[in-house]
Amino acid sequence: MNRVVTGLRDGLVPAWVRGYDRRWLGGDVSAGITLAVLLVPQALAYGALANMPPITGLYAALVSLVVYALLGTSSTMSYGPFALISLLTAAALAPLATQDTARFVALAGALAVMVGIVHLLLAVVRADAVIELISYPVIVGYTAAVAVIIGLSQFRDLTGVDAPRTERVVDAVAIAVRHLPDVHLPTLLVGVASLVALRVGPRLSKRLPMTLLVCVFGAVGVLFFGLADLGVKVVGAVPAGLPRPRIPDVTLADLRSLVGPALVIALIAYTSNVSIVKAIAARSREKVDGTRELLASGVANLGSGLLGGFPVAASFSRTALLFSVGARSQLAGVIAAGGVLLVLLVLARALEPIPRTVLAAIIIVAISGLVDLRAARSVFRLDRTDGAIMVTAFVATLLFGVQIGLAVGVGVNLATHVSRRMRPTIVVLGRVLGTSVYRNVQRYPTASQPDHGLILRLDSAMDFLSAQHVSRDVLDRVERAPDLRWIILDAGAMTGLDATGIRALVDLKQDLATWDVALHLVSLRGAERDRIQRAGLWEQLAGDACHPNIAMALDAIGVDPQDPVRRPDPDERPPDVVF
Repeated sequence: MNRVVTGLRDGLVPAWVRGYDRRWLGGDVSAGITLAVLLVPQALAYGALANMPPITGLYAALVSLVVYALLGTSSTMSYGPFALISLLTAAALAPLATQDTARFVALAGALAVMVGIVHLLLAVVRADAVIELISYPVIVGYTAAVAVIIGLSQFRDLTGVDAPRTERVVDAVAIAVRHLPDVHLPTLLVGVASLVALRVGPRLSKRLPMTLLVCVFGAVGVLFFGLADLGVKVVGAVPAGLPRPRIPDVTLADLRSLVGPALVIALIAYTSNVSIVKAIAARSREKVDGTRELLASGVANLGSGLLGGFPVAASFSRTALLFSVGARSQLAGVIAAGGVLLVLLVLARALEPIPRTVLAAIIIVAISGLVDLRAARSVFRLDRTDGAIMVTAFVATLLFGVQIGLAVGVGVNLATHVSRRMRPTIVVLGRVLGTSVYRNVQRYPTASQPDHGLILRLDSAMDFLSAQHVSRDVLDRVERAPDLRWIILDAGAMTGLDATGIRALVDLKQDLATWDVALHLVSLRGAERDRIQRAGLWEQLAGDACHPNIAMALDAIGVDPQDPVRRPDPDERPPDVVF
């Protein structure tokens, strides 16, 4: 009975609650309050951006924070209104509703519900494997570009100019240059002072909640020094009220019209969520469950739609903020939800005097850590091709926006992977001096090689992508060395063998026979042996030409036991290290 109760409790209670460490409480409380201070004006703005009543942004934020705390797996992920999703929502609903606010709200709610259903279906079929398509170089380049885009998007609030927002860096820079003469000096001074405080403060004392302090000092400046009278824009009035759950009042025709936009928003939101999860997990070393993330996103969107909100997703800036201010668990999101609830009920006026330029400074500092130059240099040192993929993702995101940039990065990464698979490495082996070990002759130039044969190792799969290249490479070697009489193919490093690969090996053996060259296989693993036998080609391909190791293959071929390629000489001196 106790086991049943314990199992039921563990299934219903989030893992972070069961394993909570009291030492995390201070950081979570501070992070939650800071997130609430940032989220409330953001949610209002993103509600307006979606052409919704601003208060609906708070509804969406409230339910998203609670749902993710219960179902999500990242300790610093922040769910709620997201600028890009808000823009897509407005664009999707514009043809269906014009000035009718009630109809717009109903359609937005239905759209959020449909996005949630798509994510839940993806969770059921465990489509979280898509996460693996986003490689580390793509993440490094993409997140750096998104940080630049978000930073530039704060130009308007940081400087107090009336300029449009855009996710294209070229346009953002052009807008900034065009509006430089319009910069409002008092606003800029408050923003720069906040930036300096947020940068210098943690160096003086990591215990100081600088994000809270700059908000407090900014509000004090407005209340007691008349900053608002000087033209510094503040958060302004925040309307009060709680949402009531209701099913969106839409027709079947409306639902059919929303299917396309729902699919697009669901996929873009999921892709963005995945990239944020992987970027933060790479820095915090957390394990993230992709299926649970889909489930959390699905339920969050369902809740937002039923409570009068609109589609939601993870936020780069708010997630980076939680990470940077030391959130240790989803309790920070619960506290932020409590803050939103208090604002909706009784504390709306407390946020009114906070300057918007202070919030912009908080966002800029939070996302600056996403530009990881050390990681970028590491990627380039490790592999120049991966470095090129990283740069491609970075440039594409800057030029074309976040969704297209990520798609380009993933596409280039996949194309590069396929290209590499189509041209696998084929290594020539020789016996290392003083040993019976066979290694790459490029790494061991003094290794003994046979006079009339060739020992090759395939460091890849033999499949439909690589089979043609492998066959052509082997035949080219034979053409360049007409005195060859045998070839040993070491399959110990072969990572796979499909029907195309088996057929290619059979054809290769026959082609080599026309040159009077014998093909021998060594170190063929059990799984590959089974596939060849199931194909009914064992005798034709392997038969007595398959051996456990190179030494036994050389013996079967008839290489003299005293040949240097077989027998170490007593006077040979082996290298210091043989791997």
